[in-house]
Amino acid sequence: MVTMTEVARAAGVSVSTVSHVVNGTRLVAPKTRERVHHAMRILGYQHHPTARSLAAGSNQTIGLAITAASNPYWVELIQGIDGEATRAGLNLIIVDTRDDARHESAAVANLIAHHIEGLVIAPAVGWRDVTLPLLRDHPIPYVVVDRIDPELRVDQVGVENEAATAAVSDHLISLGHTRIGMLAGIQGLSTSSERLRGYHLAHQRAGVPVDPALVVDGSSTGDGGRRATLELLELRSRPTAVFAANNNMTIGALAALRAAGVKVPRDLAVTVFDDFAWADLFSPGLTTVAQPSAAIGARAVQLLLRRMNDPGAPPQAVRLPAEIMHRESCGCVSRSGSVRSRCETSA
Repeated sequence: MVTMTEVARAAGVSVSTVSHVVNGTRLVAPKTRERVHHAMRILGYQHHPTARSLAAGSNQTIGLAITAASNPYWVELIQGIDGEATRAGLNLIIVDTRDDARHESAAVANLIAHHIEGLVIAPAVGWRDVTLPLLRDHPIPYVVVDRIDPELRVDQVGVENEAATAAVSDHLISLGHTRIGMLAGIQGLSTSSERLRGYHLAHQRAGVPVDPALVVDGSSTGDGGRRATLELLELRSRPTAVFAANNNMTIGALAALRAAGVKVPRDLAVTVFDDFAWADLFSPGLTTVAQPSAAIGARAVQLLLRRMNDPGAPPQAVRLPAEIMHRESCGCVSRSGSVRSRCETSA
């Protein structure tokens, strides 16, 4: 069965644009809309708004509220959600939260107005104040994806952030690095705090003190990663290794290092949270944490289906393991290719 992801790829647009064309949730430029319709015709995409319902009166449609940032991780996550929804016979409406709680709340309200049967959401910072009350006032089944909140008793699915970051930090420490710079993500996101905890956990286990000056806010953006890296390079006692807590910050970090004439890994080891298709095309190849992005998305839909069919079921918080892709940027692999190692849950 053809998915929205395949239509988007053929039309050269985002999955959310295909969703808006299919579901009529936002105006799309005529030329873009025609490209989407052409791709749908060529691929044989079938939209079934009146498909067989999970329950009487259901319109068989779920919503996805997620940032539309051009990050490979989010793209793969959406592909997993779209693919699993299609296999389950569900229509999917995607809205862009812009990673802003108030915009997210408005986007979710729009989904509710379209009578969705369930929702998958990657919540923005501050969502508890605006979006969560909305979901409680309009009780629909929903699943939190990626950004797990351990204080909420709701269905959630994400990766083992703490364990994966601790494993990478353990590896760097085992190579002799005692000054590891940390490019931290957006403050207030559970993923950012969990990765920071993993960084501290590894140092604690090894008995290596952490210099607070080595932990720098990179805001999960390319510009933030560049600024944070330059800040680290200005320290009197520079780090000998850096861990970037997402792939957007990695791009900025590498740009800053190149401009400063810093050679990786000769002068500075570099490791990254988030693997991406071109990570091994860099010279040297990047040592990364590979998240099972598509599997996380698929699992979110499975949890949502379970909740839709059994509203009284106990909530589940699912953590999927990550893998470390050992390449040359950490300074320990000289041959081409990558070596995979599984991250186990931190104790």
